[in-house]
Amino acid sequence: MTRVVSVAAGVYAPGHLGELTPIVPFEMVDEVLSETGATQKRTRLLPSRVVVYLVLAAALFEGVGYRGVWRKLVAGLGELAGRAPSGAALLEARLRVGVKPFRALFDLLRGPASAAMKASTRWRGLLVCAIDGTTLTVPDSEGNAARLGRHRGGHGAAGYPQLRLLALVACGARAVIDAAWGPTADGETSYARQLLRSLRAGMIVLLDRGFDANDLLKAIKDTDAHFLARLKSNRRLPILKRFGDGSYLTVLGGVEARVVECEITIQTKAGKQTGVYRLATTLLDPRAYPAFELVKLYHERWEIETIYLEIKSTMLGGRVLRSHIPAAVDQEINALLTAYQILRIAIVDATDTTPAADPDRASFTIALETAREQITNAANVIADTVIDLLGAIGRTVLDTPMPARRLRVSPRAVKRPLSRYAYKSLRITKTSYKATLSIDILAPQNPLTKITKR
Repeated sequence: MTRVVSVAAGVYAPGHLGELTPIVPFEMVDEVLSETGATQKRTRLLPSRVVVYLVLAAALFEGVGYRGVWRKLVAGLGELAGRAPSGAALLEARLRVGVKPFRALFDLLRGPASAAMKASTRWRGLLVCAIDGTTLTVPDSEGNAARLGRHRGGHGAAGYPQLRLLALVACGARAVIDAAWGPTADGETSYARQLLRSLRAGMIVLLDRGFDANDLLKAIKDTDAHFLARLKSNRRLPILKRFGDGSYLTVLGGVEARVVECEITIQTKAGKQTGVYRLATTLLDPRAYPAFELVKLYHERWEIETIYLEIKSTMLGGRVLRSHIPAAVDQEINALLTAYQILRIAIVDATDTTPAADPDRASFTIALETAREQITNAANVIADTVIDLLGAIGRTVLDTPMPARRLRVSPRAVKRPLSRYAYKSLRITKTSYKATLSIDILAPQNPLTKITKR
């Protein structure tokens, strides 16, 4: 019994992503390489196209080195595999191709994905997005430390340099619309300004209280996108008008905004916890956008935390990035985000075929594991004349949906403490509880009734 494998010819055969290849086809990669001037001058063992697919595959196999990733790519090729390159040859090929093709690929593939038109990804006609940041750990090399610096602590400098990653995401599809990164010495708001290019009318952006700077909120408003931002508790705002739903009109940095003050109570068997929130939005019509619905919408901001979990835990497995050279770090991050986006597109393509399917219930872990199997088997590299939007990845995702999401809470704690006894000293349990949540809209108590110009 034999199996027919359809891949590129000759030395190009190892250049594939299994069933994900039709999402980033040979023609796309070749065009990107040509536009960025990264096409090889002579065709040898490692053509530039093969190197691009190798680096993308490495983002899906973070647990093995580049030679191990090469073995994954050629495992299903049989006699087509050819001679395996050395580790030094793979590094030299990566540096030869550079970062520009991967940045161009990410620019081509980033976006809200096709599920942007699904009701589950929109709120009252607006595409629900979020901006937030995280950190990634890179190898401890002189180049990385010189570029990114080191964290200082009570015992001196930290062991690994870190970089700050900020992303604009579509919450419903969990797709990456844009991203920026660099040294952690620069604040999140400075990277957020680099994402403004991707904001436009028809979007509503959810922001944590670290992003409530007046100039940033005004810049978002100038893109014609709307925002829903949590405000810091120490801000004093003028009340220009009160609305029947409990919200009121104010001004933030010259921008008219509507503010909703609410008290959120979470009740679990471990006790009750209450917090007061203030949310500001450019959606000024209380009838079209009621205060209570805005508070419920703000909970969607946590989808970006799930995206970072999928990237840092599911894909990276909590590991440090591979690259010891700053330019290679940029290449690796572009490839990591591109590989994540490719998987998300495959998931969304699958859920789009079933009206009742929700991307929220599609398991990213199952999609990743199935994609890895398809790469190792070199399966479905070249699409048939009849295009199958599902494929093995889509069918597996739809056949094994995650259960409907339930409200759960757990105390915020360091996930990787220096000591395993830290939880005992902090009296923190790692238990998740079923919870009951209640929301009460508060009447504003601020006595200010006019704007004071200085």
